[in-house]
Amino acid sequence: MTPLSLGTPAEAIAYLRTPDAIRERARAVWRRVENGESPHFALDYDGLEAAVRATLAVTRERFPDPRTVPFHARWRHFEAGGRDRWRPLARRLPAGMPREERARRRFDLAIVSVLLDAGAGPDWRYRELASGQTLARSEGLAVASLDMFAAGAFSTHRGDPLRADAEALMRLEELALVAGFQVAAHNPLVGLDGRTRLLRRLGEAVLARPDLFGGRDPRPGHLFDHLASQVSDQTLPAPAILAALLEAFTPIWPSRLDIAGQPLGDVWRHPAVAARDLTDGLVPFHKLSQWLAYSLVEPLEEAGIAVTDLDALTGLPEYRNGGLFIDSGALRVKRRDILERAWTPGDEVIVEWRAMTVLLLDQVAQHVRAHLGLDAAELPLAKVLEGGTWLAGRRLASQSRIGGTPPITIDSDGTVF
Repeated sequence: MTPLSLGTPAEAIAYLRTPDAIRERARAVWRRVENGESPHFALDYDGLEAAVRATLAVTRERFPDPRTVPFHARWRHFEAGGRDRWRPLARRLPAGMPREERARRRFDLAIVSVLLDAGAGPDWRYRELASGQTLARSEGLAVASLDMFAAGAFSTHRGDPLRADAEALMRLEELALVAGFQVAAHNPLVGLDGRTRLLRRLGEAVLARPDLFGGRDPRPGHLFDHLASQVSDQTLPAPAILAALLEAFTPIWPSRLDIAGQPLGDVWRHPAVAARDLTDGLVPFHKLSQWLAYSLVEPLEEAGIAVTDLDALTGLPEYRNGGLFIDSGALRVKRRDILERAWTPGDEVIVEWRAMTVLLLDQVAQHVRAHLGLDAAELPLAKVLEGGTWLAGRRLASQSRIGGTPPITIDSDGTVF
């Protein structure tokens, strides 16, 4: 439930950064849709069953033993085309490197790569020189960012390329991303300028918080040490990862909504949400931050830290998961123009679509577990997404539209989707 007292800006901001707030605000939107009061969408439970079937089909196809499904994380994209790209790269690290420093290196890579992971657009491709593979969308962005990391694009230490540091990030030129992502007139990448500015602001945020990122050699990867300091009995709850990410990185997002001058990040307005405090009308999602939280689980576990309470985090409200529910019929659009024009992330129809996606993903996860005979500990939401909903959404999109574009067009600056 929403806390009774959110009278101060600090209390309001702290609440909006919690996974509980994401689900609570999404439920307010859900009630409006379920009651038939939305001008945008209607719920169809037959369509929800279709979404479950699509998710089960791809999960069983990819993982005959569902207990082997890995976490939904950036590391899966580094394995695109069946190639494990991180392991040979990690072999370049000194043999005696402590596991804590190896975790910092993986944090460096994951943080930078996830921040570059907003939608690439339908026309962009990346040709991997090492394999000759041509990759698009999230996989292409992942491999391109990994190749830049391997080449030392985010490190000021020429003899130590496999790291990222504040100085290199703050100096990053757009031309470096143009070259690294093979951008050209015939190969356009959505939000190139926004991505460049986001990484520069990442460098500034890292430099500004020596308590989180180290004072002598400020790096994104030093967030590992901050999280390790919160470990109890070799465990760390997943919401603590999200809280640290939002504390550390909220200042890097473009100016949108704020409370008392503090930017809120991936938080938007919807009329279904009412509160008698500073959070009135506000719906948080924190999609990229949660994607990053999921992507830090494996580096933490490799360092001997077990991550608990994963299902406290939400499913990711982005266009593949959201598209699953449009294309399966779980969410029926009430007006043709929803599918015929482009929308911005702050438009009511997009906020509503994302809020519904959060709760529909929870429902799909419950049904998928029931069909597979597994519980939430055996198949947490992060594995249902990987199994899973994301690929089911992509496949339905490819069956429904030329180029596999999402059902609803979003005009993004590369920092949300």
